[in-house]
Amino acid sequence: MKTLYTILTLIPLACACGGGASDPDELLFDALSMPREPTVALDGFASAEQCGLCHEAHYREWSTSGHAYAMIDPVFRAFVAVRQEHYGGKQDMFCLQCHSPIGTRGGEIVPGFEFADLQPITLEGVTCESCHKVASLARPYNSGHLLDPDGPMRGTITAPAVSGAHESQFSPLHGDASFCAGCHDLREVSGLVLERPYGEWQGSPAAAAGVQCQGCHMPRYEGQAVAGGPARTLHRHAWIGAGIPLLEGFVTAEEEASLRAEVKRLLAGSARVDIMPAATSVRAGEVVDLLVTVENNISAHNFPTGSTFNRQAWIEVVVRDGAGRIVFATGTLDADGEPRGSSGAGPGAGEPLRLGSILVDARGEPVLFPWRATEHVSNALEPLGERVFRLRVPTTRAARGPLSAEARVLFRAFSPTALRALGLDEYVARLEIHEVSRDHTSVELRAP
Repeated sequence: MKTLYTILTLIPLACACGGGASDPDELLFDALSMPREPTVALDGFASAEQCGLCHEAHYREWSTSGHAYAMIDPVFRAFVAVRQEHYGGKQDMFCLQCHSPIGTRGGEIVPGFEFADLQPITLEGVTCESCHKVASLARPYNSGHLLDPDGPMRGTITAPAVSGAHESQFSPLHGDASFCAGCHDLREVSGLVLERPYGEWQGSPAAAAGVQCQGCHMPRYEGQAVAGGPARTLHRHAWIGAGIPLLEGFVTAEEEASLRAEVKRLLAGSARVDIMPAATSVRAGEVVDLLVTVENNISAHNFPTGSTFNRQAWIEVVVRDGAGRIVFATGTLDADGEPRGSSGAGPGAGEPLRLGSILVDARGEPVLFPWRATEHVSNALEPLGERVFRLRVPTTRAARGPLSAEARVLFRAFSPTALRALGLDEYVARLEIHEVSRDHTSVELRAP
């Protein structure tokens, strides 16, 4: 029987939806983001490649991003296939409304659609004009943007230069955290809240200080928005997050190495772990009490955030005796590559020390798929929050002292068990475990 921790890692990436209850036997529609009839024309939008003819730097950045990856991600496609099977195509717009807002509103996403049949602008995912043709925000969740294909290109440049290519207009919305909420805060068809980084931000120290999402995820730099244009303060369009594309060939080897370095840097400062014993020495054969404190260093949102039911964040603790033998461990990997509970029987035995969330059904049982859930239970750390875990470590297996204990906060974007369950075994080897933080301590062993 799988543990709750294993099950939470199997839950798929959440997708946007219109919210509210829906009869699964009826076609799912939302007037804004999942319209019955197309509300925009696909040929009314320029491709990212076309934008890149002038905006070369931004195009290069976008092309390595999760936005560009949104429609070709094999994990996403596998989850879409499961939802298609579960609902017979009746909810096929559900996940696509955020992953390809242009394609969904343009009538490409219909019951039983095939990815192979979609036009290039739909397969571009969250492409340039998915954002820069947004006129307003109808709701801060579930693909809540209002697209204006005939309007100007909107952005955060306060005095955009006159261009023969397109009209430009300053938009304060594009520099506000609520803009990101339009897709990154997500609710199931039932109304169940699945992801809420914007909701977390609203009550955070970062929000109180006026720091927006874009301040961290779109770092500023000096450059030219277009070749030959004036020098400006620009915003990077790579939106570095917590994951690396699993699809080989999506980026070059050099780009992938750069992405991995940036993800590692981002995660390295996101949390801190401290481990300390309740006493600096104990008698041999007694139990050592270890206090493991984990602090969220992020002032803007939880750790972890986003699809926390899909992420893996946990604390690994390994205790060795004076001879270097392991006498206690929790959070180390089992044969399937999943974090295991503490080793051995006795005090401290149990499941891994985890951070994240689980989805459960009406009976309180963990479920794989968000559309089967009635409750979302989270123990993620709030912005700048902390949690203390207590471990009771037997010393009966120690040959001699002193005991050395090391704690690490580890993070992985997906569970290998989840990928295998989706038939994506070939991507398991590409999963990377990131060390977020590490600390160590020691305890003297006195004679009995």
